[in-house]
Amino acid sequence: MIKTKFTKIVATVSDRRCDVDFIQKLFDNGLNVVRMNSAHLQREGFERIVNNVRQVSDRIGILMDTKGPEIRTTTNVDDENVVFTAGMEVDVAGEPESLTSVSRICLSYPDIANDVKEGMHLLIDDGELDFLIEKIDGGVLKCRVQNDGELGSRKSVNIPGASIKLPSLTQRDITNIGYAMELGVDFIAHSFVRSKQDVLDIQAILDAHDSPIKIISKIENQEGIDNFDEILEVSYGIMIARGDLGIEIPAERIPVVQRELINKCIASHKPVIVATQMLHTMISNPRPTRAEVSDIANAVFQHTDALMLSGETAYGKYPVEAISTMTRIISATEKSMTGHCSSHFNYESGLTDVTEFLTHGAVDSQYVVGTKAIVTDSYTGRTARYISSFRGISPTLAICYHKHVTRLLALSYGVYSIYQKKDSTSRAYLHHGLKHLIGLELITPDDTIAYVGGGFGEGKGTTFLEINKVSDVLDNYEHYDLPNLEQPK
Repeated sequence: MIKTKFTKIVATVSDRRCDVDFIQKLFDNGLNVVRMNSAHLQREGFERIVNNVRQVSDRIGILMDTKGPEIRTTTNVDDENVVFTAGMEVDVAGEPESLTSVSRICLSYPDIANDVKEGMHLLIDDGELDFLIEKIDGGVLKCRVQNDGELGSRKSVNIPGASIKLPSLTQRDITNIGYAMELGVDFIAHSFVRSKQDVLDIQAILDAHDSPIKIISKIENQEGIDNFDEILEVSYGIMIARGDLGIEIPAERIPVVQRELINKCIASHKPVIVATQMLHTMISNPRPTRAEVSDIANAVFQHTDALMLSGETAYGKYPVEAISTMTRIISATEKSMTGHCSSHFNYESGLTDVTEFLTHGAVDSQYVVGTKAIVTDSYTGRTARYISSFRGISPTLAICYHKHVTRLLALSYGVYSIYQKKDSTSRAYLHHGLKHLIGLELITPDDTIAYVGGGFGEGKGTTFLEINKVSDVLDNYEHYDLPNLEQPK
């Protein structure tokens, strides 16, 4: 188990390569959350991955993507690549049942002509092919090819500046959300989120089934950026999906947008994931480029909660090496930040929420009195997420009373979560937590720790902050006490 990094790692796993030994190797090298790409999986595949992950550890979070409001080209004639050269004229039409040819590109979205304007660019296959819309005639886009290239079947389509009226959920998405609830998946990452309504559409399904699954909103278009504040408000967390985002907005804006979105998530105490091409060359090469190393380090310097690997672990040649490489880069970067107060987020606007005030104080204690760890017991994970958001320099141990909360915290910066059945007092949980941290070699009996808890049971919030020397708590177990948590009914 990797204990030397605070930034978490999400890794995409395919049902074709998800045996228990493989997942165990990823976990041993730093994996925290497994991602399942629903575009490539059926019910049996989801079940195989979930079952194998649970055999490795019940602390690994599992995240499922939705397809979302996506547009693709149709299958090519004879399923062969179509060659285009700059200057060619080509028709583009919303004809899901037709085949694509060199003279007519057909799209999966029938109403495309109603949502675009003349002068817009149609970017296909992650922007590899650029088509300028010169005229719209009877539902057909008259386009001119802007660069040479080849088009394969069923490629992605982006139209920067267009507001696409597709529904937020496809029928397949709805089916897959049903699978997620049946299988006990922890997160649903909703693709191409454009507004808070896209998030609420999924939340309504989850609420109807009383599901604890949390929604991660993927920001990958201009609409998502424009409506980010309202999206963040109704989301559990955010994924900055830089692939499609880098097509929708100018590439030079990506680093700035990434930093701004991360900061907003941290201020809202919500986890944020940076994704896409973190170690892309390691799909086929054993070592990363210097640019990739710097990209990962930059995201860590920006205090993201998690980084995500896609093809690197789903089908790449070096999946375990990619995880271990990312862990080493994260650890080295975090080590360079240790001890500097600049890595701690101070909220100048004031702390009016009690949980916010006490957790901020717990993190402040690391700098003022030198506490080496923060311990909290948790029903929902809220207190641990607040501690995490202040980005301190010491680890947080969250003792969770629900197994799914243990996995939810797998996305939170600096939080090491364990499950323990609720059957004792706060004193007993603190004693157990300290023993656990000593066993992990994260603290010693001579260290000082902060303990954040609540004295009135589930749902009543955080009410106290204790700071003590570890040996004093352990040596005086029979006499030392904290407010007892109310026993669940």
